[in-house]
Order: sequence, then structure tokens, then C-alpha cells
Amino acid sequence: MSIEDYKKAYRAGKKDYQNRMMRGERPTLQVLEDLLPPKDSLSMVSLGLVQVPIEQIVGTRYEGRSSAFSGNYMPILTENTEFARKWANLSTALEEQGVRDPIKVYEYMNKFYVEEGNKRVSVMKYFEAISIPGNVTRIIPKRTDEPENKIYYEFLDFYKLSKINYIWFTKEGSFTKLQKAVGKQADEEWTEEELMDFNSTYSRFVSAYRANGGDKLKSTPGDAFLAFITLYGYKALNDTTAMDLAKLVEKSWEEFKLLEKDDEIDLKMDPTTEKKPLISRILSSGPSKLKIAFIYAKTAVSSAWTYAHELGRLHLDQAFPDEVTTVCYDNITLETIDGCLQRAIDEGCNLIFTTTPSFAPASVKAAIANPGVRILNCSLNTSHRYIRTYYARMHEAKFLMGAIAGAMAENNRLLYIEDYPLFGSIANINAFALGARMINPRAQVYLEWSSMKDIDISERIREIEPACISGKDMVIPEEASRYFGIYHMDNGQPRNLAMPLCHWGKFYEKLIRTIMDGTWKYDDNSGKAINYWWGMSAGVVDVVCSQNLPIGTKRLVDLLKHTISAGEFNPFSGIIYSQTGIIKGDPEHTLSPEEIMTMDWLAENIFGSIPQATQLTEHAKPVLSQQGLASVKND
Repeated sequence: MSIEDYKKAYRAGKKDYQNRMMRGERPTLQVLEDLLPPKDSLSMVSLGLVQVPIEQIVGTRYEGRSSAFSGNYMPILTENTEFARKWANLSTALEEQGVRDPIKVYEYMNKFYVEEGNKRVSVMKYFEAISIPGNVTRIIPKRTDEPENKIYYEFLDFYKLSKINYIWFTKEGSFTKLQKAVGKQADEEWTEEELMDFNSTYSRFVSAYRANGGDKLKSTPGDAFLAFITLYGYKALNDTTAMDLAKLVEKSWEEFKLLEKDDEIDLKMDPTTEKKPLISRILSSGPSKLKIAFIYAKTAVSSAWTYAHELGRLHLDQAFPDEVTTVCYDNITLETIDGCLQRAIDEGCNLIFTTTPSFAPASVKAAIANPGVRILNCSLNTSHRYIRTYYARMHEAKFLMGAIAGAMAENNRLLYIEDYPLFGSIANINAFALGARMINPRAQVYLEWSSMKDIDISERIREIEPACISGKDMVIPEEASRYFGIYHMDNGQPRNLAMPLCHWGKFYEKLIRTIMDGTWKYDDNSGKAINYWWGMSAGVVDVVCSQNLPIGTKRLVDLLKHTISAGEFNPFSGIIYSQTGIIKGDPEHTLSPEEIMTMDWLAENIFGSIPQATQLTEHAKPVLSQQGLASVKND
């Protein structure tokens, strides 16, 4: 049978060879010597005897060994050659006795290149083996700013703790996320039992992933696995049967496809105003009756954020008295969100808003399990195919607030109080600082974080003596507090000047109308993750000025509001300086939505810094895990 095996392997090799030629690729094995940078930029480390993943063996050390194999390591020399006879004899020996002698192999960027044992690798690939023992020498390149190099150095740190070499990612920070997702501390080593459990779970996942066509996707099985366990939880999957796991993988397929489309988010900056033909609206219209659930992490009594969304829910009751019924569930935690979502669905809710970023993973799971239910999560810079996300462009209002503060800053000192270092909050801070500097070039913004450990904001106010303070956007009525919006202290009491406003009622009303007029379903044809990011132009973001504000400053605010709403001005346009240098040096340039969402720098007139995760209180962690800046989450 060994000659027959060789013939089959030969046919597979020739087919692969021809396909690579047609695609303009190298048809034979990769050669390590052709890939390495100059030797003075490399270092070598012996790893000893290692189980080498077969699928990560991609080539040979030297050119002379490559021409006998196609790029998939199948033989391409005819069966009447000495090479063919040796291959066939080796095939028989490996079937009867297994691998007795390890191969000699070099690892570079977590790919393996054989110096001794190419035929053994070829035979093992033919028999679809998982791994082969090898004496491995690791070749380590110098650190660079290239993304792949950064990922490789993250792998090296992960390998020291786990000795796992069979998983790979295409995004920075993924190895750190994996360590956390399996329940390990950042510097905690893996036990033998943990490695066996992980290997079993990962192998079952990869089998199901590839059975559904995962090899056709650009993202790696590791990328998909990390997304999967982030969604469902690693420990829960350990006890899942192979059949149930395969079903979950199949249901989650749109999420895996989205991994390779990071730059293909359908970002909707304004509500769709395009009028569909009447017949289209009739055929694609939404349900005549909607039961809408709002899920809150806190209560309207204890949280200004929840109170704002609760006002939005009550607005819907007035805007759609006959078409809509709303219910709310509050004080929901990460431990109870799954059950709450199921309860809402069981009680007939066909549209659900989860109003905190930390509820996004549970929202995706519920959407996958209940495809007939529309679920939206209030978060920024998150993308999922099964749910839609929404947020307000509050930085537009913050820019106006900064302009007001700058105009009212007699001593040029302003204080900005922020809760968490999240995507979006950094844009708000910088917009405020830029607005202040536009009106008052000497304005200095002192940044303080309310979620930092051992920080007394009152003491900081006394130390800084700011002319104006930017506090919470709004407060709940029960507090009867005036410490919100822009205010300055007058004889120990806050005197309000203005407040930013996100009119969630209008936001939700416009979203509901997209369902009722059929636009919702029409938008879904893009096949991309859909994010609604509306601002002043949509009428959902505004600034409310106090009677304490001078009339001239009010007129300035109205003028700026008009230019932003009309798209004539963007707060992040022109030359922009950060604390460390120029961000954009082109006076005609405007930051893209992605650059605004993901900014992790502070404007040059800000005194303060972005804190690390270890500096923040415990209650900040759930929010940071989903919505925090990468530099903070991975700390």
C-alpha cells in the first residue's frame, strides 16, 4: 500500500503545484534562508525537544531540499525515482512503528522550517497527523513596530507561560486576552492538566470551525476561538459536547466572518432619510406592534446614565401610543444578564435595547439563539453581525462646552472630571480641550478620573482652583444636585453655565421608525456590522445654556452648533497637537470617525494622563473589559 499512498500523495502534490503556479505563487516549499533578515538582527535559542504542529511546518532550511515537494509538502517527483521508493518505505515504517527519530527544525515567527526530516514531515502531513517531535531552534528577530513582529513578541511571552505553539492570532493583544479568557493571571504559568483541557477544547473547536469552511476565511482559527470563548465563556465550553459545540459554531458563523472585515463596518452617521418606493415599503415593513425591552445595569434613581435612557423609553410611550409597548429591567448584572434577556424574549419582547457596553457579549449570544428578535447594544467601537450598536457623538457637544468654559475662564484653569478611560470618553475630553483653546488660547484643562483609587476630587478642586468645572452630563432628580454640566463655584456653591444633552428619546424614536418604514431590513443588505453614531445633525445631541451665560457667549454657541449640525465644521479638523507632538499637521485634514472613536492621546493643553487599569477601582473592570482602551484593558 505504500506505493499506492505515494501515488495519491503525488497527485495531491501536482494539483497543489499547478494551482499555486496559476495564482502566481511559489509552487514549492518556502525556504527559510530566503526569508531571514540580516544575521546581525537575529538571535537563536534552543528549545530542545518539542511537539511541532504539523500544519505550521511550511518549508525547509535550505533551497536544495525544497524542489521535491509542492508548497503543501506533498511529493512532486515521479514514482520511478529513488525519492519515491524512500518515501514509500518510510510510509510503511511510520505506519508500523510510528516516529522514532525527531526531526531537526527551525522556528521563525511561529512557522517551522525543516533541516532534517522533510520526507517524514511529508508522510505525516499525508496521514493528517497533528504534530511530530522535533529538536527546535528558535530564530528571534529584533523588535520592530511592524504589527506581525509585535504579535510575535506577545507570543513569546505567552509561550513562556504555556509552551503552547499551535495557536496564532492576527491582532495585537490577543495572546493577553486569551490568557485572561481562560482564567489565568497575566504572569501565571499553565499546569499540565490545564494544557490538556485547553488542547481538547481548542481541537474540538477547530474541527467544527473547519468543517464549516473556516479555512476559507482570512482570520485564523485562533482569532475565531478567542471570539468564541469571549462570547460563551471558556469554562462553559469545556463541558460542551462535540455535537453541541458544532451547532454553536455554525450559529455563530457571521461573527467569524466579521473578524476579517474590521474595516468594513457600516457606520451610519445620520438616520437614513432615503424614501423607498411605496411597494418596497409595503413588502419590507416591520411588525405593526413592537414590544420593546430596555435593560439597565442600574436604576433611574441611582444612575444618571440609566435615568437618561429611562427618559428615552418614556418618550417612546408618548411618540408611539398605539404601535409600541415598552418594559424595563433594571439592576441587571453580568451574572444575571443572560437570564434577563431570556426573560424579556419569553415575555414577548421583539426588540431589546441593552444600555451598557458590558452587556454586548450576552446580547450577541441571545441574538444568535433567537434570530427573530432584534437586539441593540449601546456601545462605541464594537462590531457584531448579530446585533447592532448605537451611540451618540457627544464630543460635538463637549467641544461647545469647552468653548463656553474657555470664554468664562478668568484664570485660564479648567477642570474636567471623567469616570472611565473608554472609547469615546477620550474624544470627549480632547474636544472639550480644543474648544476651550479655540476661544481662549491660554486655557489649561486639568483632567481628573473619578474612578481612580485614592483620589479626592474635592481636594483637587481646592488645589487647582479652576474657573470652570466639567462634571457629570446630568444628575438624577432625587439628588437635587447642581454639580453637573459646566459650572463654577460661587461662595462654595455650584453656578451652572451649560449642560450637554443626549436626547435618547429622539434617538430611540428615529431607530423605531427605521423598523416601521422598512429601512432597518434594507440596511441589513450590506452584510456588515451596523453602528449608529448620530450627533447634532440628527437632532439627538445638543447643548442647553443657562441664564447665567452672557448673551454673547450664547450667540457663539448657537453659531458653532449650526456649523457642526450643517457639516461645515468638525471639532477635530485642522492641525492638532497632542501632549507628545503633532497628531495631524495638515490644516485641511479632518480626523476620520475611526480615528475619533479610537483615539488614545490627550490634547497638548491637558494636564493629566490616561490611567492604567491597576490605578482604577474594582467597579471599573466590567466596563473596561468591553469598552476600555486597549492600552488600559491589557495593562
